[in-house]
Amino acid sequence: MKRRKVSRGQQIFNGIVYSFALIGVVSTVLFFGRLIGGSSSKNEGSAKVRRPSIDVQLLDINPYSRPGTKLAKVNGVVIHYTANPGSSAQQNRDYFEGLKDSHQTHASSHFVVGLDGEIVQCIPTTEQCYASNQRNEDTVAIECCHPDESGEFRKSTYESVIRLTAYICRKYHLSSKDVIRHYDITGKLCPKYYVEHEDAWKAFKEDVAEHLGE
Repeated sequence: MKRRKVSRGQQIFNGIVYSFALIGVVSTVLFFGRLIGGSSSKNEGSAKVRRPSIDVQLLDINPYSRPGTKLAKVNGVVIHYTANPGSSAQQNRDYFEGLKDSHQTHASSHFVVGLDGEIVQCIPTTEQCYASNQRNEDTVAIECCHPDESGEFRKSTYESVIRLTAYICRKYHLSSKDVIRHYDITGKLCPKYYVEHEDAWKAFKEDVAEHLGE
């Protein structure tokens, strides 16, 4: 069978069509590459915001530590320290539970983060706790254990608090700007180290922001 002879003009035309087709393919690959790459970069912080390991030990509903009052909305996360050097997350949780019998005071928090980074949940984040005064009605409270009177958190505690704070922020569509200290509400020296050392508090907020990909 004779092969059909392609004219010079047809060869040029075919070459032009092939070139445009090749350019189209390359452009499409580059576009979707940027799209995927950009999306990955944008969500890099979000990927870090996974639910940390939480030991859920809810308090019994009672007037002294778990009133059962619903939170209308979560507008912030409040960081506290236990002011009880060397105590564990479990001990602080059990203290809150014991208030239903002792009637000693009104106190609690949604979470307690321990010396080894363990996280104990005392109250659902849909309910109020007794931790942050006038901001009890619209914030989630985190109590943090500390080894000594300085109030500085251990590395293990610090890292867990950062992860937990970022997780709550992501869950309730908050930013690092919505993370505050008890001090910022009432002027109380709490959390002590992070009130006395503003640079440490600034670094704390920056670490939360990094986890959120801000």
